Amino acid sequence: MTSESKPAASNLAVYLRLLSYVRPYSGWFVLSIVGFVVFAASEPAQAMLMKVLVEALEQKDPDGRYYIPALLIGIYVVRGVGSFVGTYFLSVVSNRLVHDLRRETFNHLVRLPTRYYDDNNSGHIIAKIVFNTTQVTAAATDALKVIVREGATVIWLLAYVFYLNWKMSLVFLLIAPVIALIVRSVGRKLRKLSTKVQHSVGEVTQVCNEAVTGHRVVRSFGGEAYEIDRFHDASANNMRRALRMVKITSLNTPLLQLIVIMAMGLIVFLILQPHFLAEMSTGDYVAYLTAVALLPKPIRQLSDVNGAIQRGLAAAESVFEILDMPPETDTGTVEAGRLHGDIELRHLSYRYPGSDQLALDDVSVAIAGGTTVALVGRSGSGKSTLANLISRFYHHSDGEILIDGIPIGDYTLASLRRNIAVVTQTVTLFNDTVANNIAYGSDAVGDMERIRAAARDAYALEFIEALPEGFDTIVGENGVKLSGGQKQRIAIARALLKNAPILILDEATSALDNESEKAIQMALEKAMVGRTTLIIAHRLSTIEAADTILVMDRGRIVEQGTHEELLARGQVYAGLHASGLS
Repeated sequence: MTSESKPAASNLAVYLRLLSYVRPYSGWFVLSIVGFVVFAASEPAQAMLMKVLVEALEQKDPDGRYYIPALLIGIYVVRGVGSFVGTYFLSVVSNRLVHDLRRETFNHLVRLPTRYYDDNNSGHIIAKIVFNTTQVTAAATDALKVIVREGATVIWLLAYVFYLNWKMSLVFLLIAPVIALIVRSVGRKLRKLSTKVQHSVGEVTQVCNEAVTGHRVVRSFGGEAYEIDRFHDASANNMRRALRMVKITSLNTPLLQLIVIMAMGLIVFLILQPHFLAEMSTGDYVAYLTAVALLPKPIRQLSDVNGAIQRGLAAAESVFEILDMPPETDTGTVEAGRLHGDIELRHLSYRYPGSDQLALDDVSVAIAGGTTVALVGRSGSGKSTLANLISRFYHHSDGEILIDGIPIGDYTLASLRRNIAVVTQTVTLFNDTVANNIAYGSDAVGDMERIRAAARDAYALEFIEALPEGFDTIVGENGVKLSGGQKQRIAIARALLKNAPILILDEATSALDNESEKAIQMALEKAMVGRTTLIIAHRLSTIEAADTILVMDRGRIVEQGTHEELLARGQVYAGLHASGLS
């Protein structure tokens, strides 16, 4: 069922779930409600004051010049205090609510399986964390404030007019179903449009993110005009949907006001009937009309808040979709200490969801701890899939992967991954210092002796010390201030500092110049000592010294042996070697 067609009960469930985040701050919430109720009570008090004023004028009461101004000032002092208490403490609650929701969403997001990131583009994910949570604020802050304050005002005013003359006030009961019908109809449209607006914001974010992160490619291939058109289309789509929301809310408010004013016109007509004129005093009439005249403003604000509520509900629903997704599967109970690194694959097969073709097909191999094994084969042969399965980024169902004789699913994820270090072709660095990037995720943050030792072993110390601020240099977004070779050596230093017994090198030396590759190869040779190393090779020259080379094709191991043995056979590996490809 789509969000636009969900029943009111579902909408209520979403809103109640959102408000459940208020529970830790219930004291402040109750205090804010009290403030708004006090504020709302000042509205009928103004109508009552008009009655007092009229009666003082009729009776020519000279003391009225003293107590009426005092009452007026008192009403507005109480009104101001109530408004401040209600607004401030509800803002405290709502901002903490949004902070808690945003933090919980991010905390859950980083624990979602890799498949989620494969299936969702980064723009929509970021939009949910950044934009949609701010839309939740509209429902949790502004909307709730208006509902409580203006709702209480309407209740106080209606109670007062019914008290003055319940017969004439029955008119409001007649228009209530009409107002409810309009609000419900408009709410459905706004909910549908709000979902589309939030999706279009994700599209805008995605296009912008791609243009920013890929600006070198954009400029190299002259794609500026294409990106400008993409952004224009995404932004225009967002604008059109936003304007449709504005149009509906703009029509909704005057329509509801017209209905209320028509009801007020009917009340004026009734007041001037001789029967009703005989029932009430002049003061009562003035107080009644004043109270009725005060009703349109809070009713209008209540009708306006429907748009904010629907935006907040749509945003909350999209955030809750993330929170309701199961995190990365971790059913392991074995807490791995430092593993030896023996890896065994038994009849391992894997198919990506939605694919008809096996990425791995009945793979069986044993890798002794401390040895170096290279995986070679053409693109799509299953090399990276195998590495991802060992790291449990994906979960296999056919066959077994054992480390030190224990199925990897029996290990807890955290303890398994503490024993695996990964260096990939595409290095990920964070917009932080060199030192913090090397120590990322380890217990060595701030331990410069260990950080320097890792940098030295990765042949990175020389260029790091030549940087403007050495280890304290900010590397920029994804290491933009560093060369490709420098980023690779920082990644290797990170892996060395982790000191895991299993090392996975996923094409770690590809696309580098000869000098950088030589330095990195030296660093890798040092990193591989005493570790079980899986090398996914791009250049066959980098894996000639491997203890075993596994040649893969279409998800199967088609050859296995040392470099010399495989060349001597003159089959698949020899052909790859002759062409210089893997």
